[in-house]
Amino acid sequence: MEVLLIIPKQCEENMEDNHVIREGRLVRLRPLDKRHDLSHFLKWLNDPEVTQFVGSNNPVMRSQEEAWFDRLGKGSDEQIVFAIETLKGKKLIGNIGLHRIHPINRTAASGTIIGEKEYWGKGYGTDAKMLQLAFAFLTLNLRQVGAAVIGFNERSHRYLMGCGYKEVGRRDGWHFRNGTYYDEILLSVSREDWLPLWETYLEELKG
Repeated sequence: MEVLLIIPKQCEENMEDNHVIREGRLVRLRPLDKRHDLSHFLKWLNDPEVTQFVGSNNPVMRSQEEAWFDRLGKGSDEQIVFAIETLKGKKLIGNIGLHRIHPINRTAASGTIIGEKEYWGKGYGTDAKMLQLAFAFLTLNLRQVGAAVIGFNERSHRYLMGCGYKEVGRRDGWHFRNGTYYDEILLSVSREDWLPLWETYLEELKG
């Protein structure tokens, strides 16, 4: 099986049996597997209910998504993408990425897609985000992780704030959806603000 390990070389010590596994309360994060994941990603990226919340809502062809996987498979220290699976049943429900990782500034941008709609609003995205931030801050030694949400995406805004993010700015009328312009909300979380939340998370995980 062709397995894409979308991790930088400096993180190879976290690999075991070709997988980086971070388990939380509801989900685990693992590297992408092109053969298993591509068709799921393609379905999500052509579902208007899903893509209304992301930066682009153009139709995606299979060849385009294959090219995206292939680019990631070549390896990059600037981007790390994990698949999100349910802890129970190991069902693929989305993906979560760190992008534009800057080793000098120790910053990155983040993005998440929960493509399986029956898992929306049930804490799966929050759990995945906490695991991703643990990787960002405790493995990669980043100090700030940014994110952006479209103004009407209250669910994503709420869960990011719950993970320690704070609003740092807005782009007025940045996104056009269904005949209306919406602001883009810019958010950021620091390691210092996130660590107390992580300590609470670990205590709850033990309980």
